[in-house]
Amino acid sequence: MEFIEAPSPNFDDRVVPVSLIVLHYTGMEDADAALVRLRDPGAGVSAHYLVAEDGTILRLVDESRRAWHAGRSHWRGVRDVNSASIGIEIVNPGHQLGYRPFPEPQIDAVIRLVADIKQRYAITRGNVVGHSDIAPDRKDDPGELFPWGRLARLRLALPRPTKHLMDPEWGDAGFLLALERFGYDVRDPVKSVIAFQRRFRPEMIDGIVDAECRMILLALLLPKPQGDD
Repeated sequence: MEFIEAPSPNFDDRVVPVSLIVLHYTGMEDADAALVRLRDPGAGVSAHYLVAEDGTILRLVDESRRAWHAGRSHWRGVRDVNSASIGIEIVNPGHQLGYRPFPEPQIDAVIRLVADIKQRYAITRGNVVGHSDIAPDRKDDPGELFPWGRLARLRLALPRPTKHLMDPEWGDAGFLLALERFGYDVRDPVKSVIAFQRRFRPEMIDGIVDAECRMILLALLLPKPQGDD
């Protein structure tokens, strides 16, 4: 992988092995603004990589160290997500500053980077996640415009189930139990449903559990011969 070194002072030591990749958008005006913040000792935030809109990849924190990108978060029993993950910030102004589609050169670079990291650490597809997946009560990124389907087709993320769907007819409480089993923190029920929809049904994000949501989640939970690797 080719990248530009742009060291950030915001890191500390890992205490658990890497098992996750977390994708973010920067939510700032441009790459320069994001880079300043991610390297500001007073800001207390960082990531391992920053991917610019033209596809340039900058390395801010060595993968052996814990970058500070996840904040208060949780995924599949992991609560120190910073320690267990590689964090990738993708330059995009985000929902507050004019959210827009991610350019092709940028996504091409993200795909190369995720593929490289996933292979080296043997990370499963189910552990390639967005910030909104691990912190549904706080975060919306990388958002509904992020092309998860492209990553899924390359076996870099879980696909959205589309075939042989069955409605388990769970009530809301049953859906939330299943969503928690899948990996989400469901302490804020509506926001956890929104995060699930943002990831697996981005064309309708309303926080309402319906038959389509139930069918998608059931399919994701059912054992698959190939696993989620």
